[in-house]
Amino acid sequence: MKKLKKMLKSKFVLCLLVLAAFVYIKNSSLFTKASNEAPLLLAHRGMAQTFHMEGITGETCTAERIYEPEHPFLENTIPSMEAAFQAGADIVEFDVQPTRDGKFAVFHDWTLGCRTNGQGVTREHTLEELKRLDIGYGYTADQGKTYPFRGKGIGLMPSLEEVLNHFPEQSFLIHVKSNDPTEGEQLAAFLSGLPASQLERLTVYGGDEPIAALKEGLPSVRVMSKATMKSCLIPYIAAGWTGYVPAACEHTQLHIPEKIGPWLWGWPTRFLERMDNAHTRVIVVGGDGSDFSTGFDTPEDVKRLPSGYTGGIWTNRIDRIGPLYQQK
Repeated sequence: MKKLKKMLKSKFVLCLLVLAAFVYIKNSSLFTKASNEAPLLLAHRGMAQTFHMEGITGETCTAERIYEPEHPFLENTIPSMEAAFQAGADIVEFDVQPTRDGKFAVFHDWTLGCRTNGQGVTREHTLEELKRLDIGYGYTADQGKTYPFRGKGIGLMPSLEEVLNHFPEQSFLIHVKSNDPTEGEQLAAFLSGLPASQLERLTVYGGDEPIAALKEGLPSVRVMSKATMKSCLIPYIAAGWTGYVPAACEHTQLHIPEKIGPWLWGWPTRFLERMDNAHTRVIVVGGDGSDFSTGFDTPEDVKRLPSGYTGGIWTNRIDRIGPLYQQK
């Protein structure tokens, strides 16, 4: 009996060792050929004015707390996007708001009072009304003593159509700012008129309901929401050690917080290889995921990235990070 127990124990230990070796080999980045390509750079709102983050809530007017301007560009405008691409951005993120006349304006805020000389809810205005506003009106770096962009933002709020017509061959990440499914339906109807080659370069993210509605109306578009992230990553964390990639991980986009990445099987190189084979783009963002717009904005931030990482990087300061990669 003792001999049998000893044999069974030895076989159990051997099985554990074999399983451990299998998991290691299947997921180790040591056995994956790393790409020599530099990461993709995703510029948040184009070339934007930045601001200090202390104490920010959903009600904070960030235009009233910008740092002293280092460049003349305002976020979510065509000039700021041109500057971002010139500085090295591979993808530009921007925000959209539906308008009262059934179009989409490219603008971040739910209301107009923070950044512009207008008042009220953004989506309750027509596109023509929004274009008459000065979108640089509310920016100040010295608590209201001076407003360096007043008078310089009149007519700069573009429509979604204008942005996509101006940049027919560039890649964009479009942010839906509500959780209204009808907004997803409206956006699907608009995007369905684009050529397939241009649609392939777009990703849309936002609330679960509009993203689900968009995906139902336009299955070919790449999307991301908290729901799509969970449907991919939860089963991957459970079974990815085998090399299994859930169907929900295919043709989508994942924003992986830097503190979460190491918990994913095969992170970073093997994981990126698997997602690439699933036609899914991976963007790493800063922090723990509590704020998906936390970027890597200085060379020191970039040094925190894992060795061998060749996915995408979210940056709020493309003017700092872009030249760093252009020099490589």
